[in-house]
Amino acid sequence: MVDLHEADKPLGRTELIARLKGRQGLVCLITDAIDAPLLAACPDLKVVANVAVGFNNIDVVEATKRGVVITNTPDVLTETTADFAWTLLMATARRVVEADRYVREGKFKQWEFMLLLGGDIHGKTLGIIGFGRIGRAMARRARGFDMRVLYQDAVAANPATERELLATRTDTATLLRESDFVTLHTPLLPETQHLINAESLKTMKKTAYLVNASRGPVVDEAALAQALKEGWIAGAGIDVFEREPEVHPALRGLPNAVLAPHIASASSDTRLKMANLAVDNCLAVLEGNTPPTPVNPEVLARR
Repeated sequence: MVDLHEADKPLGRTELIARLKGRQGLVCLITDAIDAPLLAACPDLKVVANVAVGFNNIDVVEATKRGVVITNTPDVLTETTADFAWTLLMATARRVVEADRYVREGKFKQWEFMLLLGGDIHGKTLGIIGFGRIGRAMARRARGFDMRVLYQDAVAANPATERELLATRTDTATLLRESDFVTLHTPLLPETQHLINAESLKTMKKTAYLVNASRGPVVDEAALAQALKEGWIAGAGIDVFEREPEVHPALRGLPNAVLAPHIASASSDTRLKMANLAVDNCLAVLEGNTPPTPVNPEVLARR
C-alpha cells in the first residue's frame, strides 16, 4: 500500500516517523532528514530513494549499517541543471535581472552608451569545481563560447575526456586566481563546507563571477555578501543557500547577486524523470532486485 504525502510542505519529523511505521520503502526529497534516530525508529525500512543527485540529507553510513539501501537520481537532471547554471552565469555577467528591473520601473528613457555594462563570456576562462556529470556538461557548453576551461576535482578525468572538453585540471588556488567565472558542482562533504569563503573570494579576480548550483553550505554566504558589496568580485548567481529557505539578508539587497529558489533541475520533463527513477529504485529493492542508481557507500567513503 502506498501512503502519498500530497502537500508542498514537508512532513514534520514526528509525523514522518509515524507514517513510516511498518513501511519498507521511502521516496523522499532533500528536505527530509533521514538520520540515525529516524532510521532507528523505522526498523522495517529497506530502501530510501532520494529524488535528487545529492544525498547530504541522508546518513548513508548509518543506513548501510542497518542494511537500508540508499538511491539517488543522477544522469536524468544533468543537462537541465547545467542549462540553469549557465543561465545564472549569463544573467549575472550581462546584468539581465538589473536590466529587467530597470525597464519595469520606467527608467528606460533612451539608449545610453554606458548603460548597465556587464562582462563578456566568450573567450574567457571558466573554472569548474567538481568535474562530475554536471561539471562536464558545463565544460561542453563552454566550448561554444570559445572559453578556456580549468577544473578541480579529487579524481582526474581521463585524458580523452580532457581532450574532448578542452579542460585542464589544476588546484583550487590556481583555478580561483585565473578564472573569470567559477562554477560550483561539488557534493556537500565536510571538506567542501565553506570551500568558498572570505579567503578564497579574495583570491578571485575583481572582475570574476561566482555561480553555485551545487549545495548552499559550500559557500559562506556572509563572506559572499561582503565580497559582492565591497567589490572583491563582480557578481554571483546563486541557486542554493546555506540555510534554505533562509537567505542571508545582505544578499537580498545586492544588485550584483542573481538569486533563484533552488530550481536548477526544475523543468517539467526532468522533475518527472527524477520522480520516476526514484520510484523505480524503490520498487527494485522491494522486489529483491538491484536498483538502477544505488548510492555506493564505499565510493562515498573514498571521496
